[in-house]
Amino acid sequence: MVSNPFILSFTLLLSLPILFLLAPRIFLPSNPVPPIPPADELHDLSLFNRASSSAVSLSHLSSSRPKLKIAFLFLTNSDLHFSPLWNRFFTKSNKNLYNIYIHADPTVNVSVPGGVFHSNNFITSKRTYRASPTLVSAARRLMATAILDDPANAFFALISQHCIPLHSFKYTYHSLIASSTFDYSSSPTESTTESGIRVKYKSFIEIKSRDKRMWKRYTARGRYAMMPEVPFEKFRGGSQFFVLTRKHALTVIKDKTLWRKFKKPCYRADECYPEEHYFPTLLSMKDPNGCTHYTLTRVNWTGTVNGHPYTYRPFEISPQLIQQLRQSNNSESYLFARKFTPDCLKPLMKMADSVIFRD
Repeated sequence: MVSNPFILSFTLLLSLPILFLLAPRIFLPSNPVPPIPPADELHDLSLFNRASSSAVSLSHLSSSRPKLKIAFLFLTNSDLHFSPLWNRFFTKSNKNLYNIYIHADPTVNVSVPGGVFHSNNFITSKRTYRASPTLVSAARRLMATAILDDPANAFFALISQHCIPLHSFKYTYHSLIASSTFDYSSSPTESTTESGIRVKYKSFIEIKSRDKRMWKRYTARGRYAMMPEVPFEKFRGGSQFFVLTRKHALTVIKDKTLWRKFKKPCYRADECYPEEHYFPTLLSMKDPNGCTHYTLTRVNWTGTVNGHPYTYRPFEISPQLIQQLRQSNNSESYLFARKFTPDCLKPLMKMADSVIFRD
């Protein structure tokens, strides 16, 4: 045993170079995701600057303005398997009340579905990886494109290829744009004038501050990597899928401060889900009272595997399931649901008119 303090100190000093040599091997991220290429960052920055500084970036919304629109933002790395169902959803509506934007991973040959989906719905897209900041970049890219494209886009709904609608477009549009009772977190008198005109809107985004995994996810980039901009007590989590107001979509694309933190690589890939933390944290810090703190996309986390929610299969599809998925404690109904296998399309289409779009 080494008992002499001098010898012990000298031994530790000699071991420092070895530690420095081994540190990169020890602290390298597990299953590392490639960082966002600088060229992609520069392209996005240019897009965001144009969208946020353009005259069409006015954030004020009022239902007294005619033809407010919902921008449906499809984020996918595969074919849109449920496009026939979405086609029926959109074709039964006024085409002047919505816009469609699709971000498709360019490394996957995603086909143009047809119907209301056209090639010009596809935006300039970059490669995406699960549980990485590339998914955040893709969502911001979709929002910026939609802001630039049409000043009437009032709400921005992020949708995945595994999502389905739970109601007709008419019901969805009325719930977001006109209804004063749909959102239980807002009182009718708070959001409308005496004449019934809707003047106040909130973003439907889940914002959670308490979760047993929160600390591990906060420190996934390093114990102090998020400081000082994002102290742990302000770190939030929530569903990746949301419906944001134009005001909050602008907040997202204008942000540079928090993005510098959330785009950092993680040392724990199994605890790194920036797409579930960046948006809730940003909007909770910027405008917590302007958010409902819940999502409109129903997800079943029973029996989750590797961070994936429960996936419904064809034999489970029934009118009773649709009614069950609609039920919400926070609003009159959920509007969307996920996750479904592609072969669920056939049973869903069979009851589309009689159940799903029958409000």
